[in-house]
Amino acid sequence: MPARRLQGVVVSNRGDKTAVVLVERRVRHPRQQKFIRRSKRYHAHDENNACQMGDKVVIREIPPRSKLKTWEVVEREGGSS
Repeated sequence: MPARRLQGVVVSNRGDKTAVVLVERRVRHPRQQKFIRRSKRYHAHDENNACQMGDKVVIREIPPRSKLKTWEVVEREGGSS
């Protein structure tokens, strides 16, 4: 089974070799039938400390590297600034 891949935006890069990535998804509300946004923050391994805040990244699931890090940065695009 292939590893899950998610796309998001880096919101913090303060940790050593760690990037915090905010991933947003849209889900339909069960009663109102509107689309609402849900978001979650993932701690991802960034080996070279290459990610900057605002960068769009793709992360994939890996075996646990630490208590919080079970994802790693695979691809990186430049940010908006």
